[in-house]
Amino acid sequence: MPDGALSIDIGKPTVSPERREDLRRVWKELVRNKAAMIGLAIVLGVAGAAALAGWTAPRDPTLQEITKRLKPPGWHGEDGRLALLGTDHLGRDIFSRLIFGARISLVIGFSAVALAGTLGTLLGLIAGYRGGRVDDFCMRLTDTMLAMPFILLALAVIAVLGPSLKNIIVVLGVTSWVSYARVVRAEVLSLRAREFIAATQALGSGGWRIVFRHLLPNVLTPVIVIATLEVARMVILESALSFLGLGIPPPTPTWGGMLADGRAYLSTAWWLATFPGLCIMLTVLGINLLGDWLRDVLDPRLQL
Repeated sequence: MPDGALSIDIGKPTVSPERREDLRRVWKELVRNKAAMIGLAIVLGVAGAAALAGWTAPRDPTLQEITKRLKPPGWHGEDGRLALLGTDHLGRDIFSRLIFGARISLVIGFSAVALAGTLGTLLGLIAGYRGGRVDDFCMRLTDTMLAMPFILLALAVIAVLGPSLKNIIVVLGVTSWVSYARVVRAEVLSLRAREFIAATQALGSGGWRIVFRHLLPNVLTPVIVIATLEVARMVILESALSFLGLGIPPPTPTWGGMLADGRAYLSTAWWLATFPGLCIMLTVLGINLLGDWLRDVLDPRLQL
């Protein structure tokens, strides 16, 4: 190669030493935090079972066998069938229904958080950067959403559109963006007075470029923390809607629907409602433990 020629190796992506050090630090803090490790194990276990539901579920979750209804946990049939967590009032395998119900809860939880986070972040960026009447309009809109009862809005939307997976995601998403908008707006109000924003404006950058190139990366940390904790709330809200009959219609298994089915058998078949309730509690607990650790890692003010 001639002297002075530039050699570029495009076959090996490079990672800066600072980036590697940050990733190593985060991993060490995760390993040291036992609560976060427990939360991670729970979340990965639930997500893995949901993703591989077709292989991990021993039976079809919608298969009804009336002659084998209300069998207790650990029941063995004459055909060699094992009902690890028992059967429900229609003879369906509870363990299989819990696994497929996890898929519904996680899909709705993450999809609704993605929708709410996108809407709230955009409104917060626009309101904080533009100010004036735009800010007033966005804040009055958030006040209106806070004053509107969630159940009434869910009833109105589902009564018009009908219960379905897409409609549940839309209902949860459009009613949960307020917290993102308020936090992002507050961050942008403090950032837009900083020197680097003034320098960017002096160089002739437009408003949209400033918002998405300079402001958005600086507000992602609180958005990620809120989104992590909001997934747990979405799981609870989806279960509540299904319990009230406003969620995914039968025979699709959902944890809230299973709770509603077991409500009439609490004294005779306790396992119908107990195991779905435990799944909701453990999943929410795991997400919250992981979210608390993520907040401690990403928020520099908590490290002082």
